Amino acid sequence: TITNDKGRLSQEEIDRMVADAEKYKADDEKEVQRISAKNGLESYAYQAKAAVEDDKVKDKISEDERKSVLDKCNETISWLDSNQSAEKDEYEHKQKELEKVFNPVITKIYGAAGGAGGMPGGMPGGFPGAAPGGDSGAAAGGPTIEEVD
Repeated sequence: TITNDKGRLSQEEIDRMVADAEKYKADDEKEVQRISAKNGLESYAYQAKAAVEDDKVKDKISEDERKSVLDKCNETISWLDSNQSAEKDEYEHKQKELEKVFNPVITKIYGAAGGAGGMPGGMPGGFPGAAPGGDSGAAAGGPTIEEVD
């Protein structure tokens, strides 16, 4: 809120400040979305890396699968370090690339665990982007969720 409590600002100055704030609001929203996409990608990469490094899942996936996920995670983290001001779309594209490598592996882990909910190692709430509880179908009578591109 911009006010003129002590008579220091003229009405024109106040109007200009309000107009500037409104003008930059859209830019601020875009920046919030960009940073959110960056943080989401970084979080996903570190969580995926931790998931395949967990001792509880090492016997459920092959060394090649583990290595491919770790390589992609490390590549993504390195890319993030050198592209701090990339666009939202670039971060989202990188996350989809990582998901293509990681999702089949996490599906295999969940399948070997009998579809137990949550992340191996006890991460609360499971994995971002994964079906709740590792269940690929909708619960009886529950809502169905469709991913739309």
